Amino acid sequence: MFAGVFEGEGKLSIKEVPEPKLTKPDEVLIKVERAGICGTDIHILEVPPGHPATPGAILGHEYVGIVQEKGEAVTNVDIGDRVVIDPNLTCGICRYCRRGLPNMCENFTTLGIYLDGGFAQYNVAPSKALYKISKDVPVKRAALAEPLSCVVNAVRKLNLQTGDNVVLIGAGPMGLLFLLMLKAQGAGKIIVLEPTPFRAKIAKELGASIVLNPKEVDVREAVLDLTELGADIVIDAVGSQFETAINLVRRGGTVILFGMNENAHPQIKQILVPRYELKVLGSYISWFSFPQTVAILESGNVPVEKLVTHEFPIRQLKDGTEIMKRGEGVKILINPQE
Repeated sequence: MFAGVFEGEGKLSIKEVPEPKLTKPDEVLIKVERAGICGTDIHILEVPPGHPATPGAILGHEYVGIVQEKGEAVTNVDIGDRVVIDPNLTCGICRYCRRGLPNMCENFTTLGIYLDGGFAQYNVAPSKALYKISKDVPVKRAALAEPLSCVVNAVRKLNLQTGDNVVLIGAGPMGLLFLLMLKAQGAGKIIVLEPTPFRAKIAKELGASIVLNPKEVDVREAVLDLTELGADIVIDAVGSQFETAINLVRRGGTVILFGMNENAHPQIKQILVPRYELKVLGSYISWFSFPQTVAILESGNVPVEKLVTHEFPIRQLKDGTEIMKRGEGVKILINPQE
């Protein structure tokens, strides 16, 4: 089969590799329908890398597929089922797993980063990572289960009240997923900060109340004009905007830090947090949020498929990564069967 293999130091190869085989009783063989290119994949391919990965591993941790074979110990899925995959595999026995915090697992590994993932015609995954999803769900929607599960986890922490005004920093794929979820949950004004015209246009089309270019306007002044007090909630979907978020949230409001950037070292005026009773929260990957995510995707109430701007066969995976690097696409899907 053909697969997208990380070769180290920014090198991604489209090469022929053996089809995987089941080796454990709890494993499942999946025929991959679609796999999404994530910002993490782009960080992996940077030189020096912005995210670690295993050289020789097949990338792609956002994918959906059909069960082809299953081990004798598998009971939660059957041959022919369509499944979405939680790629973060936790140990279940470390101190954090036993406290009910699997996303903080001390031993977790990830399909499509450290182990073989979905940029291939077939993939083997442990059954505990699989969640059934209806075949009636359009494949472009089902393919976004993994990133949506991370946003669902974050949104649950917000305690969003109907009519709350939200500033959303960044209109990349994750930021736009936040936008769709916030609209579905009854947010008031959703003010998006995004300097890239292409992404700003999509944010507006998806229902942002207003999109501000932080390079062109005084965003604090603009947010105060629009909200009077400041935003009830500010979400940093970029990973380097903590200082901006603190300056835009109202007294007693909530800041959630979602995006991640190893090189971000902002200087924060700490007194603002206790003086104005700000709530600052972090959110990392998913936390028991896949069942809820599947329900959202099956309902059709959150049209995440609108984020898909490109689809390519596996042989054009590199084209997809280049488009992502240039910021000319939002969600790019790969069809490994073509």
